[in-house]
Amino acid sequence: MDINRFYRGEVFEAYEYYGAHLSKNATVFRTYAPNALKVSLIGDFTGWDEEIPMQPVRDGRSYEIEVPEAEEGMRYKYRIYDRSGKFIDHCDPYGFGMELRPGTCSVIRSIEGFEFGDAEWLEKRTDCRDKPMNIYEVHLGSWRRKSDEDEEGWYTYSEIADMLIDYVCGCGYNFIELMPLSEHPCDESWGYQSTGFFAPTARYGTPQQLMEFVDKCHRRNIGVIIDFVPVHFAVDHYALTEYDGTKLYEHPTDDIGYNEWGSRNFIHSKGEVQSFLQSAANYWLSVYHFDGLRMDAIRNMIYWNGEEGRGENLKAIGFLRSMNSGLKARHPSAILAAEDSSSYPKITAPVFDGGLGFDYKWDLGWMHDTLEYFQSAPIYRTRDYHKLTFSMLYFYNEKFILPLSHDEVVHGKATIAQKMNGQYPEKFPQARALYMYMIAHPGKKLNFMGSEFAQLREWDCKRQQDWDMLKYPLHDSFREYIIELNRIYLKYNALHYDYDPTNFAWEDCNSTERCVYAIRRKSADGDILAVLNLSDWYQADYCVNIGSDLEVELLLDSDSQKYSGTTPEGKSDYEYSGNSIRMNLTPFSGMMFLLKKKK
Repeated sequence: MDINRFYRGEVFEAYEYYGAHLSKNATVFRTYAPNALKVSLIGDFTGWDEEIPMQPVRDGRSYEIEVPEAEEGMRYKYRIYDRSGKFIDHCDPYGFGMELRPGTCSVIRSIEGFEFGDAEWLEKRTDCRDKPMNIYEVHLGSWRRKSDEDEEGWYTYSEIADMLIDYVCGCGYNFIELMPLSEHPCDESWGYQSTGFFAPTARYGTPQQLMEFVDKCHRRNIGVIIDFVPVHFAVDHYALTEYDGTKLYEHPTDDIGYNEWGSRNFIHSKGEVQSFLQSAANYWLSVYHFDGLRMDAIRNMIYWNGEEGRGENLKAIGFLRSMNSGLKARHPSAILAAEDSSSYPKITAPVFDGGLGFDYKWDLGWMHDTLEYFQSAPIYRTRDYHKLTFSMLYFYNEKFILPLSHDEVVHGKATIAQKMNGQYPEKFPQARALYMYMIAHPGKKLNFMGSEFAQLREWDCKRQQDWDMLKYPLHDSFREYIIELNRIYLKYNALHYDYDPTNFAWEDCNSTERCVYAIRRKSADGDILAVLNLSDWYQADYCVNIGSDLEVELLLDSDSQKYSGTTPEGKSDYEYSGNSIRMNLTPFSGMMFLLKKKK
């Protein structure tokens, strides 16, 4: 590794040098601790009572030792002495493995030896700009569990792979997004408070088992995105905090050194921190073959601690541009998505055009407006009518993903289905209409696990999803509805050209008093028309002009008895004549049509 490029923040493969690297006859340990008085190595191979002094290398800022006795699976730490002579035992910032909490040691792990069989997938992979992207967001420890009574009752990466992939394929999703898998000490942080940026969490197994999981997804044509946290890290002193006796990775002052989550903010102006973070990002894409990164809390990099009034963090913004450019140069077809709640411009514009270089941005405004609308009582929906049209006024400013994510089903917010206004039976037709609106609206899609069968209990990271709800007809039929909606989304090209303004039209966004909307998505292969009645009363004789000489096929009626609605199968009440479709719309319902020119 070119150490000067490391200092300048230009290295994307620092993990190939730092960390614990197995060779045929020994393990080589290297760590970066420029302000330490001295560094020693301790571990299973020393009995933990003997220190092995590490030798200063690379102008004295890094330390190295080769240990023949250190083998795969053994635990270790670096004993780092500060300038006063005091020491703290730290896990390895670049370590490829860590022990299960509450243990805090790094573990010697090989990242070699697994043979991927996904060359064909990687060769044809794209960023899906003009293709369907239907994401199923998963917390791996609570999708399914061996036991809810055992706090360690998780499946391994290998054990859960086939179950999850079969389910995702059966439900019509083509991407899995995994919440953070980098090692973390507290289950309740969901992985967002990391102590091991290069270590897949030991909760679910080894690096090779995670590689097997990703490889199996690719063999079934499922892409895999991983959540990546470049903003902050856990406060635990055994990890990155004051690593070499000084604030090496974090800001030197506490007013910007801590954030709203109580964790430490990275100092993105340091070249060695830049090399660390972008190497971690590249590591997940290169070593594990992930298809993309969803980067958390980007607002907190754009503005100091996410507060616009404190001004832009120009060094962090520059780092984002540099990292994203470097990642796209190395992985042109990988997906870089920003979770950003700011209105900062050009998040998804190319760096050469003054942008930050992300491929996508989560549309959090759409998410909040939509859920607020469906939470409101029907009597207020004429007042709130344009909450569902406002998103299209800014939609083409960025390349958006529409998320109904984990953040919306915790902390007293209620689940997506539970948010729907009214009592239990009234929630299901509204939730069916909500998801039809989501599929018809431009933007890639993301749905959190459990929402596909209308789970009503808030997500708990220590319990599996309430799969027994599927024995109840309302929940089982809701999942069947989502499966059919997803099938339509994957099949029809008109729903894929999200960022072409000619692809979208409001056929009706002015029926305020009726609370009816009509969305049209266009393509040469045929158009998709979605008509939604979001009022609580029957809308007789509603008419929408669609043009003449068309073949009209009803693809989906959300009120069909098949999905626990009121309309008998095959009896949906609509008629196409002249230039218009005339229909009678039941409360809280939607119809989706395919429109094709007559041959």
